[in-house]
Amino acid sequence: MQQSQFHLLNSRRFLPLFATQFLGAFNDNAFKNALMIMVAYGAATAPGVDPGIIVNIATALFILPFFLFSAFAGQLADKLEKSRMIRWVKLFEIAVMALAATGFWLADVWLLLGVLFLMGAQSAFFGPLKYGILPDHLEEGELVGGNALIEAATFAAILIGTVFGGLLILGENGSWIVSVAVIGLAGIGWFASTFIPKAGPAAPALKLNPNIAGESWAIIRHAAGTPSVFRSIIGISWFWAVGAVFLTQFPAFTRDVFGADETVVTLFLVVFSIGIGLGSLQCNRWLKGEVSARYVPLGAVGMTVFGLDLYYAAEQIAAASTVAASDALIGIGPFLASGVNLRVLADLALVSVFGGFFIVPLYAIMQARSDPDHRARTIAANNILNAGFTVAGVGVSLAMLANGFSVTEVFLAIAVGNGIAAIYVVSLLPDEVVKGIGRWLFRRLYGMTVEGEENFRKCGDRVVIVANHTSFLDGALLGCFLPQRATFAINTHIARRWWVKPAFLLFDLLPLDPANPMAAKTMVDVVKQGRPVVIFPEGRITVTGALMKIYEGPGTIADLAGATILPVRIAGAKYTPFSRLKGKLRLRWFPKITMTIQEPREIEVDGVLKGRRRRAAVALWLYDVMTETIFQTGYRPQTLFIALLEARAINGGDAPILEDVQREPMSYDRLLTASLVLGRKLAGLGGPSERLGLMLPNTSAAVVAFFGLQAYGRVPAMLNFSAGTGPLLEACRIAELRRVVTSRRFVEMGGLEELVATLAHEVDIHYLEDLAAEIDWLDKLRGRVSRTFARRIHNRAIGFRGADEPAVVLFTSGSEGTPKGVVLSHANLDANRQQLSACIDFNPTDTVFNALPIFHSFGLTGGTLLPILSGVRTFMYPSPLHYRIVPEMVYDTNATIMFGTDTFLAGYARSAHPYDFYSLRYVFAGAEKVKDETRRV
Repeated sequence: MQQSQFHLLNSRRFLPLFATQFLGAFNDNAFKNALMIMVAYGAATAPGVDPGIIVNIATALFILPFFLFSAFAGQLADKLEKSRMIRWVKLFEIAVMALAATGFWLADVWLLLGVLFLMGAQSAFFGPLKYGILPDHLEEGELVGGNALIEAATFAAILIGTVFGGLLILGENGSWIVSVAVIGLAGIGWFASTFIPKAGPAAPALKLNPNIAGESWAIIRHAAGTPSVFRSIIGISWFWAVGAVFLTQFPAFTRDVFGADETVVTLFLVVFSIGIGLGSLQCNRWLKGEVSARYVPLGAVGMTVFGLDLYYAAEQIAAASTVAASDALIGIGPFLASGVNLRVLADLALVSVFGGFFIVPLYAIMQARSDPDHRARTIAANNILNAGFTVAGVGVSLAMLANGFSVTEVFLAIAVGNGIAAIYVVSLLPDEVVKGIGRWLFRRLYGMTVEGEENFRKCGDRVVIVANHTSFLDGALLGCFLPQRATFAINTHIARRWWVKPAFLLFDLLPLDPANPMAAKTMVDVVKQGRPVVIFPEGRITVTGALMKIYEGPGTIADLAGATILPVRIAGAKYTPFSRLKGKLRLRWFPKITMTIQEPREIEVDGVLKGRRRRAAVALWLYDVMTETIFQTGYRPQTLFIALLEARAINGGDAPILEDVQREPMSYDRLLTASLVLGRKLAGLGGPSERLGLMLPNTSAAVVAFFGLQAYGRVPAMLNFSAGTGPLLEACRIAELRRVVTSRRFVEMGGLEELVATLAHEVDIHYLEDLAAEIDWLDKLRGRVSRTFARRIHNRAIGFRGADEPAVVLFTSGSEGTPKGVVLSHANLDANRQQLSACIDFNPTDTVFNALPIFHSFGLTGGTLLPILSGVRTFMYPSPLHYRIVPEMVYDTNATIMFGTDTFLAGYARSAHPYDFYSLRYVFAGAEKVKDETRRV
């Protein structure tokens, strides 16, 4: 599960850098705003120079160093160890803050402007370091969360620093308070930087180029060489231009439109900063650590929509305003009393929240997809373009104001610009937009979940992704939910179909002709280029519901390319109408779908093998991998009764599932009701921890009794009535049985009266017929009602016991000595049947004929639990010895799968007509002894 980004604040990998960044941003803004306030109110003046000009000069001086020093700063950050450089930069900040204190004491505006230039220079050198070191210390899945915290902290520092510097500088001893604070915080920032872990130089052999213009152009051109990185830089730069315009125009907007004072300006700053922080953190929660631009278009659209609403609301206020220049300015209280004002405030908050959605993923993409040995210079290029966009944005807004446009019209221009930016982003990232929409739809419609995304990052540079093919949705699911854009191999005949054409615009599809021997070479070349390739090794959508034939191609391509295999299992999509299992499975429109990404696997075949033998070995190995994947992703430890409830939910309560020689089919609902009714009677025979013996043939009643005991947390001991009196008595002693349940009719038909009479001297005998006579209409009604609450009844009955608790006791025949008892857990039995289902292509259209007794390990696991818990109709036949009758019953029931014993298969073959078994697809023979291996999962 993805952790919250706040866990990073407990890690030395992040916390020292976070503190260093926050304190540095605080100092920048505290000093800058203190300077602006001193100039605005005449506390620091330059004779003969208009204060407005000084404010513009100050803005230019803070931005100028980003043009002058960013390229050189990026080179140093790539060449040298970053944590040491950060400490140098923070020491420089202490010296600059000491110089600032001198300027405050002397009230020398030119000295303070020089300090502002030095602060800009310090920020220009710190930027490539702070963003360049994050990928060195954080995992890729933590980058979005780390950037979200950095952005949230940056805007919080901007807000707090601005308020701090503005409120205190003109107060009593204000210059001293601000001076001591900025020097002290610079010192604390340096101290925090000493705890930043080392990050080795990315390019220690880099030769420094002092040519400002040439190197600046070179790093921008290099960044443009990676489209996703350069688009991210453009988006980041646009965001900072928008932010700069908003922050610059807040004072005039507040005064001219609302007639409000500086407290409302502060309120706007607070709302804007908090919104950015909330949007940044929420974006990480949605992305769950994934580095993706999926929410960038949403951010741009949101900024546009609420920016437009901000304009219309402000224009409405301005049109109705009666504020005169001589009127007193209102404070926060009167401002908040107006509903329209609250609408403006909400618009501003939502613009900033969507700004957080916009900015955080772009920083993560820039960091994650930049060349590691060029990352700091890429960030320096980002700083240069940020500065350029900011200057342009502020310049355009000032030009608009100088030419008679209002502040609200400036905001309208920003909203329109955001709309153009949104269209631009969507046009550049159509796949991200479609993936975002697709993910949203799949999660809403199918409850789609993805497990094991972290395994994708373990694959290395070359990977072939293999997935089971269950429906027409599979390609879209993989395209939307794989963490990285992948190339899909597609048959050229399918690629020509009209409904596939739009996918070429959104995904990397590689049409290939399977009959062309060059197709495999093309795929190998693509994998060698480092592009993840998706191949469905079955070659077509399953028509059985299980894993089909695995072709040689995918494994051979990975083998020739030296790539790892990444197995992916898609579960649930086969139950949709988009599968090819109509008439075989109970289809529904919106079943739960899951996608599980397994650990990557290196191909493991004998290196001596060559040519065709090697291809065959790789294909066999890949089949084993896919089978193992099906099992591992499908198996969840659970009790047998819970597995029965899940089978009912998947296949439907009215699906026929069980039948015996009485020829009275039972549906899941009837089986469940009968199990709850009979199980309640059986549970009442003994204590909660007491085992109960079952001595019953292969009948529906035996299955009902078995699941009835499972429902109420009782452990049945399956007694082999064919073993003889001695072994049977010994089995009862071994299992410590005090009660045995059997059938009076079974005892009479089987001639077991003497055996039962002897057994009655040791244990209490209970007959199903007697228990059935005790069941009245109230019990039946209670059973029907209990069916709705079956899971709750079962959970209450088993308490804290889980799948590892005993589920059944089986015995050896005793033919070679004293019978041996084996206690099998729910997990043992369920894992065994899941392993079988991963290898056998059966589905609900099949019918299992089980003549193997349920006291037999294979008869219980394979012949009974496997089909019933998988939705396959099961016919229980009481004896495998009926050589002549069994073949006829197989023919009559139209069975397709048979469970018997190897001892009697020869007898069946001698007695049966060849056509008696014409419908059988599988015949399974089980060993006659319960081996120790059955204990293993």
